[in-house]
Amino acid sequence: MKVKDRMSTEVRTATMETSLMEALHMMEEHRIRRLPIMDKTRLVGIVTLSDLNRAAPSAVTALSVHEINYLLGKTKLKDIVPKKQQVITIGSENYIETAAKLMRTHNISGLPVVDDGRLVGIVTETDIFDALIEILGVYQAHTRLDLFVPDGKGKLSEITGLIAARGINILNAVAYFDDSKDLYKIIIRIEALDTEDLVKEINSRGYQVESVLVVEGSER
Repeated sequence: MKVKDRMSTEVRTATMETSLMEALHMMEEHRIRRLPIMDKTRLVGIVTLSDLNRAAPSAVTALSVHEINYLLGKTKLKDIVPKKQQVITIGSENYIETAAKLMRTHNISGLPVVDDGRLVGIVTETDIFDALIEILGVYQAHTRLDLFVPDGKGKLSEITGLIAARGINILNAVAYFDDSKDLYKIIIRIEALDTEDLVKEINSRGYQVESVLVVEGSER
């Protein structure tokens, strides 16, 4: 799954001359938490709701509402955005896991999507979560099998072959190395809900089925 499959293309933007009041109203009206800052067609920065809240007068200030609104209207984004702000971006053809890695590395919750210097969308941590849920098939009724497998060629192929031989459809499979057990952990989601015989066969082949979880379908 690529970024272009999950990004929002209707991106609300601001300029350095946008006031804090305008930016706050825009975020509230469109229920968003970040605004890319543009200089004509060029992306020059980004501001988040947290940035605006930090820059706004404190709730315990002695200022009147009129004075607070005056300050919010007078203060521009250029007054609070770092002069040499590093804006982390991603291209629409990148995979969604690349976006997740960038967000994690830079401790940010959203990425402007830029193709050939042009802002074409924005992808957020919510988009990443939704993509993960879809990839894992969480909403669909299924059985999740967690098992430990020793390193070696053909292990996953053998297990999936056992499942296929019973005419059971595999929704997805994930594998990673568990350092604590020095084994690979494989998580397989299958459409069958009655798996007792399958689990016995897998165990008989020397694999360790750690857990079996039947998941009923749910609404999105």
